[in-house]
Formats: sequence, structure tokens, C-alpha cells
Amino acid sequence: MGGSFGDAVGLEREKAHKPAGLRTHMLVSLGSCLFMIVSLGFSVDPARIAAGVVAGVGFIGAGTVIAERNKIVEITTAASLWVTSAIGLATGAGNYILAVIASSLALLILFSRIIFKKSIRIKAEEKCSYHEVTHRI
Repeated sequence: MGGSFGDAVGLEREKAHKPAGLRTHMLVSLGSCLFMIVSLGFSVDPARIAAGVVAGVGFIGAGTVIAERNKIVEITTAASLWVTSAIGLATGAGNYILAVIASSLALLILFSRIIFKKSIRIKAEEKCSYHEVTHRI
């Protein structure tokens, strides 16, 4: 179940042809879930394990960020990995409702890119106009 909540987010990233797709998101979610489950079985504070997971996922996310021509790209993919890790931690802690809500919100945010792109493109096309000017000499 730990990887299943991450698969929806990963599927969106896969369809968008991003470097971290379905398998990566499922593995991050599953790993985070397992770390939380294991930490609950020990006499250590689970918050410490969760903090370690978040730091580790930060390194994975940093690996997905790419600099191209003085421009940073793939920040959304890194953020989706971070959220997927949090979903895995929630699942591992037994908070399935929070995991479902967070997965739904993450998908809504990721798919909103498509909606906003279309509306921005339509507005940009409305602002473009062409005028032909002729002048007789």
C-alpha cells in the first residue's frame, strides 16, 4: 500500500516525460512507508526517522533538478518526490485518509498545469492582433 499512493503522482510525471516517473515515485513512497513502519517498532522517536527520510529524499530531488542555460528546470518533479515521500510516511504511520487527501491534492496541483497552460494560451492568442498597414508613395 505504501507505493500505491505514490503511483498516481508518478504516473502524471511519467506522462509529462519527466526524469522521475512512475517507478521512482512508487519507490520513494514505498521506502518512506517502510522507514516509518520500522521506526514505529523501535523505541526511537519516529519523528527522527521521518526527518532522515525527508533529508534523504531532498538529495534525490536535488538529483532531478537540472540547470539549462542559466535556467533551473524540474523543480516540480523534485517537489513531487518530496510530497510522495510525505505520503509514504503518512501511510506508514497508518494515516490513510491523510495519504489519500495528500495524493488527491498533489494530482490536482500537477494537473492544474494543463488547465492553466490552455487558459494562458487562449488569452495570449486573444491579445495578438495583426494589422496590415499600406502606404502609397
